[in-house]
Amino acid sequence: MSSVIVKDSKIQGRGVFADKDFKKGDIVMKWDASMILTEKEAKKIPARYKKYLVFFKGKYIMAQYPEKYLNHSCEPNTKEGNLCDIAIRDIKKGEELTTDYSINSPPQLKMKCNCKSKKCRKII
Repeated sequence: MSSVIVKDSKIQGRGVFADKDFKKGDIVMKWDASMILTEKEAKKIPARYKKYLVFFKGKYIMAQYPEKYLNHSCEPNTKEGNLCDIAIRDIKKGEELTTDYSINSPPQLKMKCNCKSKKCRKII
């Protein structure tokens, strides 16, 4: 049984939402890191898919479902921890899960932020 669901997001497009309550420190999602790309392959990815690229420990990973729908927030409720997303505070069932893209995004990736947080940096 999955502990997350994917549905429409107020932040951007689709998002990942908690399907149960999580406590700070809980593993929320484990990544499917099966699609590793070289830097050359990553640079050839069409622009519309670059947002699904994760740069982790020097490797480009194409995020898979449901992870690829995890939206950015400048005030996230999860962080990366050894190829999984970990709650950095208590999360209630139904809350959208977010992470800070600037931590694990490819170095050349820059995008407009839509998080609407009070601490929004405007650019990721």
